[in-house]
Amino acid sequence: MKIVVLDGYTLNPGDLSWGRLENFGECAIYDRTPKDEVISRIGDASIVFTNKTPLTAEIFAACPNIRYVGVLATGYNVVDVAAATEHGITVTNIPTYGTTAVAQFTFALLLEVCHHIGEHDKAVKQGRWQESGDFCFWDYPLIELAGKKMGIIGFGRIGQTVAKIAIAFGMEVLAYDHFANKALENEHTKIVDLDELLEHSDVVSLHCPLFPETEGIINAAALDKMKSSAILINTSRGPLIVEEDLAAALNAGKLQGAAVDVVSTEPVTEENPLFTAKNCLITPHIAWAPIEARLRLLNIAIDNVEAFLEGNPVNRVS
Repeated sequence: MKIVVLDGYTLNPGDLSWGRLENFGECAIYDRTPKDEVISRIGDASIVFTNKTPLTAEIFAACPNIRYVGVLATGYNVVDVAAATEHGITVTNIPTYGTTAVAQFTFALLLEVCHHIGEHDKAVKQGRWQESGDFCFWDYPLIELAGKKMGIIGFGRIGQTVAKIAIAFGMEVLAYDHFANKALENEHTKIVDLDELLEHSDVVSLHCPLFPETEGIINAAALDKMKSSAILINTSRGPLIVEEDLAAALNAGKLQGAAVDVVSTEPVTEENPLFTAKNCLITPHIAWAPIEARLRLLNIAIDNVEAFLEGNPVNRVS
């Protein structure tokens, strides 16, 4: 049995082992695969893994031996699932590996916006503290989270974990989800509609999947409903935000700040309006990437293959 990993580098740049996967058969593991080499590299393989390399109907037609596709991520929009199903191909994803990592990173971004730690560290090392006439200085407004409202759009596993951390900081939580579940309410958490969340939140954090109904959920109209003192965080999917609208709001002072770990086109380009927007932090899609989370991802991916080969596939999306 032949197994191909089309783009394994981001998951495993060398600090993990593919050993368990190699036990299943002949493995060809590529760091990255250009679009024009996907078909040739798959060849007669029956098992294919992809992270961000698209697998289209054309590829499935050209590689008839494929029986299983493992997506090395939670999002599986890189795979034409309908075409895979037509060809009798099982497609699986990794649904829960990064919950704690992404929730933690959400607050890493938020706390950086609140305290500008990196900028103050740089200022100290440039001699600003030594030159200060006082025992301290700060170049930006410093923000305390206790008593503020955290709006969470998308209240699944990650959203709920973010809520627990917010409550630990002394925040109140307003949560919106397409499938509202009032059972998740408690003394610090209220399930609300989207308009109420946008109007009353001091922080808005995105944790919903990218579907047609959520694409552009943060647009000019949504931003107009938010407080001018609000902070927007996105660790989910870039296209949830209309980036031109967010950049315009930031540049006009209609929003305190934003921090995004994802953008509409990745890697980011200099043409992205957020690249030069005021008070906007951008990190390179790393919320998912602590070694602990990547090891969980790899182990789940291999467990998925094992279950498929035993005739009991799990985490199917096709």
